[in-house]
Amino acid sequence: MSITAPDAAQAGRPADRDTHFAVERFYYREAFLLDEGRYADWLDLLADDLDYWMPTRTNRLRRQQALAVAARGEAAYYDETKESLAWRIRRFDSGMAWSEDPPSRTRHLVTNVLAEHVDPAEHPGFTAADLLVRSAFLVYRNRLEREENVFAGSRTDVLRRTDDGGLLVARRTILLDQNVLLAKNISTFF
Repeated sequence: MSITAPDAAQAGRPADRDTHFAVERFYYREAFLLDEGRYADWLDLLADDLDYWMPTRTNRLRRQQALAVAARGEAAYYDETKESLAWRIRRFDSGMAWSEDPPSRTRHLVTNVLAEHVDPAEHPGFTAADLLVRSAFLVYRNRLEREENVFAGSRTDVLRRTDDGGLLVARRTILLDQNVLLAKNISTFF
């Protein structure tokens, strides 16, 4: 389903029903590809200038909540580009990624999707035709016989429209609800 581009007056406004539906379908397809281990196909959903970032977080008092999430340049679980994600995926196939051999089984659930048109004043380099999308996720991961992990959190994406009316993830910020990961590794994509 292609979606029509809005005019500049739509900047910062909620997406219409058809656009919202297209965004949800895009996310469901992305989750399907990740759960099936089709990482090369997943890469096709990412813009060439992708910024994929998952900062760490700490427990803070209420008055210090602004410091709970690491800033750019501080500790992050992921601070990636499309090229570095492609390198990780090639490594999976090489047999050298011990944390994914045998591979994990995952289930990505995406919910609470809110889509609005980008305000170019807040997101330089993007237009009102692009979309700012917030969503919640739950990722279940099982590996070997007894390793189980559940990751919960939120994502804030900027989705860029393609010339054919499709979407690409251009920016993704992932915020886990956990501040201490009990997983032995974090080789799952979100």
